[in-house]
Amino acid sequence: MMSGSSEDTEFSGEQGRHSPGVAGSIPDILAIIESAKARGGIGALERFIAKALPEAEEAEVKEAAEVALEVIESIPVFLARARQEGAHRGLSSVVNPLLDHVEQYYLQPMDLIPEMTLGLPGLLDDSYLVIRILQNLEKGPEPFLDWDLDYPARFLRRLIGAAIAQRLDKIAARAMEDVSKQLGKFWQRMAHHA
Repeated sequence: MMSGSSEDTEFSGEQGRHSPGVAGSIPDILAIIESAKARGGIGALERFIAKALPEAEEAEVKEAAEVALEVIESIPVFLARARQEGAHRGLSSVVNPLLDHVEQYYLQPMDLIPEMTLGLPGLLDDSYLVIRILQNLEKGPEPFLDWDLDYPARFLRRLIGAAIAQRLDKIAARAMEDVSKQLGKFWQRMAHHA
């Protein structure tokens, strides 16, 4: 289920830094989602969920798979909206590096749960990381997107398991640390707009 990459190398070095051209990766992410759907479809997601939640009945598994697919398909919208909001507030220099981190992770074919081999279940970790970064942006003095991301974060965490979620939480924390100086300015500017 997990690839052999260590959490320390997933976003270290230049690959994880603010790669030029990553901001235009929404079409690539959409293509990855469509490709993952073609590899096993929702059935692959249902099988993954049935293993992750062995106590769930068949109807619950099917419902969870539908919710998971909805969350996965919402990720490009979340990313695009976050970039728009960052630009609207004049904060692209802070927001975009964080989004670049998660988009780069999404574009990696072999990550903690590889979509290359698993299809849609392999996008659960990618989606969780996006949501965790967006939750971190919400922690300022004013709401950033003002969306309730707690439910999808808890839902995905349950599906991917605590060990993978903790590794992704560390990746999200490192991404935040990478732009911490800029974030101080970000929160200060938001407070002045109030």
